[in-house]
Amino acid sequence: MGQDEIDAVRALLTSKPRPVGWAERRQRLDEVGSFWPVASDVKLDPVDLDGVPGEWSVVPGSDTSRVLLFFHGGGYCSGSLRSHRRMVTEAGRSAGIRTLAVGYRLAPEHPFPAAMEDALTAWRFLRKQGVAARHIAVGGDSAGGGLAVVLNNELRDAKEELPGCAWLVSPWTDLTMSGSTLTTKDNVDPIIHAGYLGELADACVPPGTGRKDPRVSPLYAELNGLPPMLIQVGSAETLLEDATRFAAVAGAADVSVTLEIWPHMIHAWPMWNAHLKSGRSALAHAGTFMRAHLGYPRPPQP
Repeated sequence: MGQDEIDAVRALLTSKPRPVGWAERRQRLDEVGSFWPVASDVKLDPVDLDGVPGEWSVVPGSDTSRVLLFFHGGGYCSGSLRSHRRMVTEAGRSAGIRTLAVGYRLAPEHPFPAAMEDALTAWRFLRKQGVAARHIAVGGDSAGGGLAVVLNNELRDAKEELPGCAWLVSPWTDLTMSGSTLTTKDNVDPIIHAGYLGELADACVPPGTGRKDPRVSPLYAELNGLPPMLIQVGSAETLLEDATRFAAVAGAADVSVTLEIWPHMIHAWPMWNAHLKSGRSALAHAGTFMRAHLGYPRPPQP
């Protein structure tokens, strides 16, 4: 890993004071997430997912019968199709498949269960398009990673067909914020800190809903029967234990789990793959994983 690469990303993230208001936070995440643009060969198409905004992407040579359904991060309060476009489209390239990014409703205007409801709507839209469940990978980063697990749990409990696999990057799985790395990694994580997470949790979890509700914090869910998972997390993250503890719980429930801890990497580092070799490498690992579990063994075309 080139230290100058990750230092440049850190500099980008800390180049301005942390915004305070929700509108300003959303604008800032869109700004830093789209700092490096989408590749010129990516074809983007907006789509109405039965009332939820979405965006298809595809690159030449992709298998359009297989899809990555992706939920962006941002603590359920920010993030957008724009902020994560580069990450999503390059993940699709690595897997050699189409992607469908979901612009679910955000808190505090739309607290729980709005994001979960939109995730289910997006899944059912995709299934109505004729895409087989086993040919869908469900993915997300940060809050979107937690949402991907919640979707899987809801489908299992409803006895619906499950996706072929799940891909979770820096997942936020515990809104009680009990992980020790919230303290031990606080001085090295440039993005996520306990106070900030507390504000996000207060905004997205309404009164009367417990923070250990498995639809809010999938760390506390029954995870048996879920599809194979790839969990990727950086060693320099306050949410490191959200990933490692979740991997242990899922593994104990007989879920096939691959856990990758990337040295020196920060929260959701594949977002900056255009500049960061470790971001591209993580997406390559994810692409290999998705191809293996979606019945699509051949690599993407050059």
